[in-house]
Amino acid sequence: MGTSGSGPDNGWGARRHDGSEHSHGSPGWTPRALSRSLAHLFVPHEHDTAERVDRAMETSRAGMRALWISLLALGVTAAGQAAVFALSGSVALLSDTLHNVADALTAVPLGIAFLLGRRPATRRFPYGYGRAEDVAGVVVVLVVAVSAVAALVESAGRLLSPGDMSDPLIVAAAGVVGFVGNEIAAVVRVRTGRRIGSAALVADGLHARTDSLTSLGVVLAAAGSAAGWSFADPLVGLAIGFAIAVVTYSAAKRVLARLMDSVAPELVDRASEALEGHPEVRTVDAVRLRWIGHALHAEVELGVFGGLTLSRAHEVAHEAERRLRGELPRLEGATVHTHPAGASHANNS
Repeated sequence: MGTSGSGPDNGWGARRHDGSEHSHGSPGWTPRALSRSLAHLFVPHEHDTAERVDRAMETSRAGMRALWISLLALGVTAAGQAAVFALSGSVALLSDTLHNVADALTAVPLGIAFLLGRRPATRRFPYGYGRAEDVAGVVVVLVVAVSAVAALVESAGRLLSPGDMSDPLIVAAAGVVGFVGNEIAAVVRVRTGRRIGSAALVADGLHARTDSLTSLGVVLAAAGSAAGWSFADPLVGLAIGFAIAVVTYSAAKRVLARLMDSVAPELVDRASEALEGHPEVRTVDAVRLRWIGHALHAEVELGVFGGLTLSRAHEVAHEAERRLRGELPRLEGATVHTHPAGASHANNS
């Protein structure tokens, strides 16, 4: 038999209770075990939703702090570089400035996604609003792609009509400032993203780290211009534009994979091994994982000994969920379905 969405368990199934673990006493049809089973079936667990919202708010606050810090760093960096570009006319610096502006703007959709992630699930959005992070990832990719095109167009135009760079020393200093600003943003975003489990924030941080290296290209352009190589500046600008395009392609692949519910195969292997280790689990028939924002969700089908009582089968399902939580720290919820091993359950999957 299968499990229903948020209603009572039906037959062999057990529906998750987001975030809370319930202790079941000794197995069997004892009065105490029966009373606990009835409580699971009919007593609402209002604290579960509150706990899930608290976790969402905690992670979104951490994400918002990281975004504000990186936004400040990139904003100051881009403003300083824009001022130097106005004086020097360096297209390499312009390419880096455009990219830093784009990076700063990516904080907006990510911030909106984190705020939406605080909202509890509804009947229209039964899995909550975690997918907003994936939508924000699409916006980030589009913004960065536009900056890549702008950098390439401007650099190509300057390559056809090269000009001298004024104040190459100041331009080089602006490149160093770009490196420092992007590295600050990268460190803050990557560390926070890994701590709260946000793939979008980690990807954006790694993107900023790539940008910090492209900022060093501005230093090379300034050095080439100081040596009298007029083509150095537009060539470096083109190189930075192509580097941005490569990063955009890589980020787009990650975002599209997430939208298609892609997960690392090793996560599925770890979950399967944890479930197979349960002494009363005979077969692990299905393990499905998906990322929703920065949290994992699981759907599992287990074959158990056919002689188990309804109460004990219910306990096994919850024990399996606890094993999953221990193996997958980012797991927010799991739907565990148990059925007699060897019995047909095609209609329940």
